[in-house]
Amino acid sequence: MPPKRNLLAVILGGGAGSRLFPLTRDRSKPAVPLGGKYRLVDVPISNCINSDVIRMFVLTQYNSASLNRHIATTYRFSPFADGFVEILAAEQTPERPDWFQGTADAVRQVLPHIRDWRIDTLLILSGDHLYRMDYRKFLNRHIETNADITISVIPIPPDSASEFGLLKTDPEGRIIEFSEKPKGEALEAMRVDTTSLGLTADEARARPYLASMGIYVFKYDVIEKVLAEDTASMDFGKEIIPASIQRHNVQAYLFNDYWEDIGTIGAFYKANLDMTSAIPPFNLFDAEAPLLTRSRYLPPSKIDNCEIRDSIISDGCIVNGAKINRSIIGLRARIGEGAHLDAAYVMGADYYQTIEDMLGDREARRPRIGVGENTIIRRAIIDKNARIGSNVKLVNEAGVENFDAPDASYYIRDRIIIVPKNGLIADGTVV
Repeated sequence: MPPKRNLLAVILGGGAGSRLFPLTRDRSKPAVPLGGKYRLVDVPISNCINSDVIRMFVLTQYNSASLNRHIATTYRFSPFADGFVEILAAEQTPERPDWFQGTADAVRQVLPHIRDWRIDTLLILSGDHLYRMDYRKFLNRHIETNADITISVIPIPPDSASEFGLLKTDPEGRIIEFSEKPKGEALEAMRVDTTSLGLTADEARARPYLASMGIYVFKYDVIEKVLAEDTASMDFGKEIIPASIQRHNVQAYLFNDYWEDIGTIGAFYKANLDMTSAIPPFNLFDAEAPLLTRSRYLPPSKIDNCEIRDSIISDGCIVNGAKINRSIIGLRARIGEGAHLDAAYVMGADYYQTIEDMLGDREARRPRIGVGENTIIRRAIIDKNARIGSNVKLVNEAGVENFDAPDASYYIRDRIIIVPKNGLIADGTVV
C-alpha cells in the first residue's frame, strides 16, 4: 500500500507507570531505556517509519521531560518531506481544565490539533509495547473490510488471558463481543477456536483466546463521533471499544508474532534479557525493519581481559577484567576489574565522568559512576548513572519478592534488584 497522505498516528505516552517503578520515578514509561541503547518509544516510532507512516504525534503528560528531549533530538525529517514526530503535551484549557484521564480522553483532548491535518484515518498506538509490525498490513485489513474501527489482536494462552481485554469474532473477522480482563466463568466464555484465524490445531489449543493489543485504526469521522457522543468514557479498552461493537463495523487484525506488553518490572526484565538469546524473540539485527534511535557518535567499546557470554555490549563502554553472562551493558557503562555480572541489565550512563570528577569521588570516598571492582550483580537492573561500589553483592540470596530500602538506594520487585537512576550503593554492601 502506498503511503497515505491522509493518515496520522498518535502514540500514547502513558500515565504514571507505577508498576514499572522505580524505573519510572524520574521518567515516563516510553522513555525507559531498552536493549542497551534504545527507549521504549523507539519501538512504535520505528514501526511507523518502517511502514511509511511518517506523521506522528506523541501524547505526553507524566514525567515527560526526558521523553520530550529524546523525541526532539532524535526524529528530524527532511524539510522537503511532510513527515514529523511531534510532542503533544497535556494542556489545560478553558473547556478542559483537567489533565488526560485515560487513553480515550487523551485523544479527545488533542482532536483539535489532529483535525487541522484533515485526515481520514487515525492510527492509535501504545508507547510501551515491544513488537515489530508492518502497519501497512494492518491498514490494508482496515480498508479492505471498510471497517470503522480495526483492532490488532494476538492469540494468547489461558494462564495470561485474564490480564487482557479479550474478544470474539464472527467467521469474517468482525468483532462481536469484547470483555475487559474477565475472570472465572466470564473468562471461559471468551474462549475461541483460533484455527479459523490460521493457527494450527496445536497452536489453537495452546492459545485459545484473542487479546486486544491496544492498537487501533479508526476512520477519523468515526472517532470524532464516538468521543463526542460519550464524553464520560475515558478509556478505549474498557469503554469506547465495547460500546462501539454494536454500533459500528469493528474488525480484528490477527498479529501472530512476538509482542510484549512491558507493564511490569518482571515483564520488562524478561523482555530485555531475552534479547541476549542465540535466537532472540525480538531481533535487534533486522536490517529490513531496524529499530531506530538517536545517533550518539560514541567510540567503540573497550573490552580488556574479559569473559563475556550471551550478552549485549552497547557503544562507548569500558570493561576491564570482568565476567559477564547473559547480560545487557548500556551506553557508556564502566565495569571494574573482577566484577561478575549474571542476568543483569546495566543501563549505563548519560555522560562520561572527567578525571577531575573521578578524583573528586575518590576524595569524597564515593563510588564513581559504573560498577566497581570485585562486585557481584545477579538478576538485577542498574539504572542510568548509578554508582555501584567495590566488593558489593547484589544477589538477593534470600529470594525476597518485594522490598523498598529505607534510604531508597535500591528496590526489589519480582525478586529483581533495581538500583534507581543516580542511585548509590556503597562499597561492601550486600543485598
